[in-house]
Amino acid sequence: MLASISARAGRAALSFLAETGAVWRLATVSLARFLRGPFQRRGVRLRSTIEQIVRAGHSSLPLVGLICFLAGMIMALQSAYQLNKMGAVDLVADLVAISITRELAPLLTAIIVTGRFGSAVTAELGTMKVSQEIDALTVMGLEPISFLVVPRLVALAISLPCLTIFADLIGIAGGMSVATLVLEMGVAGYLAKTVEALALQDIYTGLVKAFVFALIIGLICCQRGLATRGGAEEVGRSTTISVVRSIALIVGADLFVTALFYLRG
Repeated sequence: MLASISARAGRAALSFLAETGAVWRLATVSLARFLRGPFQRRGVRLRSTIEQIVRAGHSSLPLVGLICFLAGMIMALQSAYQLNKMGAVDLVADLVAISITRELAPLLTAIIVTGRFGSAVTAELGTMKVSQEIDALTVMGLEPISFLVVPRLVALAISLPCLTIFADLIGIAGGMSVATLVLEMGVAGYLAKTVEALALQDIYTGLVKAFVFALIIGLICCQRGLATRGGAEEVGRSTTISVVRSIALIVGADLFVTALFYLRG
C-alpha cells in the first residue's frame, strides 16, 4: 500500500511539473511571437483578435452585469446587518465600494469568463488538435501559436480589465439600490461616500488582478487544448481540466496579488 501511494504521488508530481513546463513554454513562445511579429511583418491578426474580444468581452457583459449587481446587493445587505449593530450604517457605501473594486469584481468576472470563454477555447483547440487541423496549419506554413494562441491571449488581456471596470460600476450600483430602497440612504450621499472611500490604489489593484487572471485563463486553456490527444471524449476531459485548473490558479493568484499590495501598504 505504501509503495502504491508513493507511486501515485510520484506520478502526480511528474505530471504537475510537466504541465507547468508546458504552460511556461507556451507563455515564452507566445510572448516571443507577439514581440517579434511586427518586425517580421507578421503582427497580431487584428480581425481575429477583435472577434475574440467580442466573444470574451461583449458576449459576457449580461452575465457579468447580473452577477456583480446581485453581489453588490448581497454585500450591502450583509454589511448593513453587522454595521447596524454598531450604529455605523453609513459605512455600507465604503465597504461595498472597496470590496467590489478590490476583490469581487475581478474575481467573479474571471470565473465567469473562464466558464464561458475559456472552456470554449479549450474545446475549439482540442477539436482542431484531434482532427489534425493544427497539423494542417503547420503544413501550410502557418505557425499555430501565432495564428491561434496569440489573438486569444491579447483578447483576454484587453477584455478582462474592461469587463472588471464594468463590473465595478454595476456592483456599486447594486449596493446603492439596496442602500436607497432598504436602508433609506440618499443616492447623492451614497455616491459621495463611495467616491470618498475609493482610492486610486483600489482601482488599479483590481485591474492588475484582472490582467493576471487573463493570462492564467488564456495560457491554461490554450495549453490544454493544444495538448489534447484522442477523440471527442478527451476534448471534454481537457475542457473540464482547463476550467478547474484555471479557477484554482485564479484564486491562488488572487491571494498572492492581495498579499503583495497589502505588504506594500
